[in-house]
Amino acid sequence: MIHGESFKPIIAEAAKLAVGEENIYERVFIFELLKDKNDPNAVAGAVGFSVREPKFYVFKAKAVLLATGGATLLFRPRSTGEAAGRTWYAIFDTGSGYYMGLKAGAMLTQFEHRFIPFRFKDGYGPVG
Repeated sequence: MIHGESFKPIIAEAAKLAVGEENIYERVFIFELLKDKNDPNAVAGAVGFSVREPKFYVFKAKAVLLATGGATLLFRPRSTGEAAGRTWYAIFDTGSGYYMGLKAGAMLTQFEHRFIPFRFKDGYGPVG
């Protein structure tokens, strides 16, 4: 069986080496996207603050990827035991990315989708 928790540290280490540790900011809470003054349909950065230190960050960028996750915590899984804590039920997916995208002017579609893990013999998970 494939377990996401096994792959995440490997992928994170490869990404850290590719980007460079000096370009990685951890424990920064992004709360606002910055619009491009020359193009009202583009995002040019983000604003956030450190959750550990009294620091405020303004990030400028040529491109912004909003990858905060979905909104899995809005719906509680019916799974019990081990299945309730699997990696696809991310505890931080509260819909904040949807809010930031909507506030920045993104068109949000297909919100009728709700993730339900398929169950199959000897396992369960995000398959199909």
